Amino acid sequence: MLPTIKHTCTERFLRYAVIDTQSDPNSKTIPSTMKQKDLGKVLVEELKSLGIDDAHLDEWGYVYATIPSNTDKDVPVICFCSHMDTSPDSSGKDVKPIIHRNYDGSDIVLPDDNNIVIRMSEHPDLKDQIGNDLITASGTTLLGADNKAGLAAIMDAAHFFMTNPEVKHGKIRILFTPDEEIGRGVDKVDMEKLGADFGYTIDGEKRGTIEDQTFSADGVVMTINGISAHPGFAKGKMESAIKIAGEIVANLPKDRLSPESTEKMEGFVHPVSIGGSVEQAIIKFIIRDFSDENLASHEAELKAIMDKVLENYPNSSGIFEVKEQYRNFKKILDQHPQIVSHAIKAIERAGITPIPSTIRGGTDGSRLSYMGLPCPNIFAGEHAFHSKVEWVTVQDMQKSAETIIHLSTIWEEEA
Repeated sequence: MLPTIKHTCTERFLRYAVIDTQSDPNSKTIPSTMKQKDLGKVLVEELKSLGIDDAHLDEWGYVYATIPSNTDKDVPVICFCSHMDTSPDSSGKDVKPIIHRNYDGSDIVLPDDNNIVIRMSEHPDLKDQIGNDLITASGTTLLGADNKAGLAAIMDAAHFFMTNPEVKHGKIRILFTPDEEIGRGVDKVDMEKLGADFGYTIDGEKRGTIEDQTFSADGVVMTINGISAHPGFAKGKMESAIKIAGEIVANLPKDRLSPESTEKMEGFVHPVSIGGSVEQAIIKFIIRDFSDENLASHEAELKAIMDKVLENYPNSSGIFEVKEQYRNFKKILDQHPQIVSHAIKAIERAGITPIPSTIRGGTDGSRLSYMGLPCPNIFAGEHAFHSKVEWVTVQDMQKSAETIIHLSTIWEEEA
């Protein structure tokens, strides 16, 4: 039986949310924005104030810390990981978090833009939050619950262990990463320094969720080289790369292989940016599927579309480049079933029903699993992420922290 948990996650989350940590996919630096280190420094100081003396921020913007083992058992070293950056999809500057106490189920009109409304009809998970304390932004920014709710939950658990040394656990490693939202979250993780056997990212949505399967993901850059000519004398000469690119996008399937028309275990091909000139245009795509074989099939279909369109432009050409981003971590996790089974038991001990699930996306754990740290994803309570209607509840963050605490003790018990 654990002692009473004196939660600190709400106060921590409110501190973290106001720090702008938006990452930048166009930046060449590591981290992509130096302001992410501002939050890293705050986290290090808080960890040190708890007595975690080795907490530090490295040159790449990663925070490492250790809660030492307090048991005689030989327990696997467990890492808990969350990311510090917020999405480039919506502004993260001047976030004003608002707590809506005792949520009653009604629509929430956000004060700084009355056109931004959080409706239960659009967010059905709100049905489970009646009576809880909902946190939103003010209407002009995202909230940053993705993934500052995870940060707050891990820090809350760290506070519990450092103030309750009688609760037995093995060595716990804490890792906070930059640039997860732009796919670079573990590029500079020092796996030897981390020294963990198994891990959990705390970056999931609905209360009780344990995710052991993600998309496999590739990026495609399609470069169209057209023929430029003076527009007044272009007849029979010009082959506009812009128009060719437009035709390619127009020929993408609409009733399948599109984010707008797929769900559950279905993959997609998604153009995320397009730009250029008559002479050259570049289209960037993300390709997603739970199966590596299907992923390759989607890429072959996309290239076939490009080649077919280019048949009508004999003097133009296309370059099709594929870059691997991450892979479905289920095949790694299946080799270590205790990782997920322990998490399910921890969620149950926290008094909630486990929801085994898949991610139509990825987490740092996707790549960490293939780097030698098998790492499923546990809920943090974040909803409607990357948007101005993002929300989280105090109670879900608390349950996430409790799950981390129970999970740590279960690994010690089972050792």
